[in-house]
Amino acid sequence: MATPLGSEAVRGPEQGHLAVFPGAVVRCEGGVITFVGSEAEHARHFSPPDEVLELEGGTVLPGFVDPHTHLPFAGYREDEFDRRARGETYAQIAASGGGIVKTVAATRQTSEEELLTLTLARLDRQLLAGTTTTEAKSGYGLERDTELKQLRVLRTAAERHPVEIAATAMPAHEVPPEWRHDPDGYVALVRRDIYPAIAAAGLAEGVDVFCERGVFSPAQTRLLLADAPRYGWRIHLHADELSELGGAELAAELGAASASHLLHVSDAGIEALARAGVVAVVLPGVSFFLRDRYAPLRRLIAAGVPVALATDCNPGSSPTESMPTVMALACLGAGMFTEEAIVAATLNAAAVLGRAHRLGSIEPGKQADLVVLDAPSPKHLVYHFGVNLVRHVVKHGRVVVRNGQLATTSGTAATPSD
Repeated sequence: MATPLGSEAVRGPEQGHLAVFPGAVVRCEGGVITFVGSEAEHARHFSPPDEVLELEGGTVLPGFVDPHTHLPFAGYREDEFDRRARGETYAQIAASGGGIVKTVAATRQTSEEELLTLTLARLDRQLLAGTTTTEAKSGYGLERDTELKQLRVLRTAAERHPVEIAATAMPAHEVPPEWRHDPDGYVALVRRDIYPAIAAAGLAEGVDVFCERGVFSPAQTRLLLADAPRYGWRIHLHADELSELGGAELAAELGAASASHLLHVSDAGIEALARAGVVAVVLPGVSFFLRDRYAPLRRLIAAGVPVALATDCNPGSSPTESMPTVMALACLGAGMFTEEAIVAATLNAAAVLGRAHRLGSIEPGKQADLVVLDAPSPKHLVYHFGVNLVRHVVKHGRVVVRNGQLATTSGTAATPSD
């Protein structure tokens, strides 16, 4: 068994520390971890559990937490992949009617039932790859009714699926085509109409804005996030992805829970994030898929910025639901160490969502969310890349993936033994 320890994001050298317990027993009761220790000690203090997962040769990790996705969307954009291969940039494709606005059109036209079906399928793929908790954003509506539709889909999906969902409102994902002539007017509409409707329905726990040239300026972003405290929303930012615009500094100023992307973050931005304790959510799947630079992971960690990893699952720049894939990319593409990547995909990712007090590590009192790898060491997540090593997944004490297949169980205790 290997796990980070603690109830808040860790940074610097601590980001690379895992507590490793060979041959450990993890006991879960009532959805909570009640014991971590040796088999002999467990036998002295506890009666046999209702269910035992024998895991000889396997490795147990905390359930992965994916803190940045765009799950509720319709319409894929595989044609844009070929256009980029022929030399077009992401910005050029967006300017020609592709990009986010293409997905917006498809999502607006898709029924709520069909959008739910698509979202549940993505949650299945996340779960099979070891994700037990995910964040998911709206932002492919860019008008009130579709934004509400996306968030209702997330609420329904959370009721039907084992993966825990933290919903984030993101009507400020792009300026919609009908408001391109008046982006400030759209900002006002979001604050006057869309945010209040989302808040009144209780559909979100966070808010995000794409702060970028040609999207929302720092001044517009500040306005768009001014209402977050009133609604009780955690603040997230898409920051410094395509250019150095001061998004990281703004995230620090606003006390954001996270700043994502950060491919072009400045030294001043890194220092600001470190001082404010903002978690940097790095999305290596985007860098890999768009053949772009990677966020400066080594500089972020050296400066004391807590780092989390996420898939950014979306149809245009990172169409993957696999946290192990982005962990491997972070190591192989950006110089992260395996232990750092595991912390970034568990405890630090849970901190982004305000859940590090109960998720992200294997400790008594925490929620029983576990991943069992068919591998003798956690290093195999990177070393043995390109395959799914997840054998079993336990969510809230229930075995929800067994032998690599989705499973349902009514048991209340699961006890990995290695």
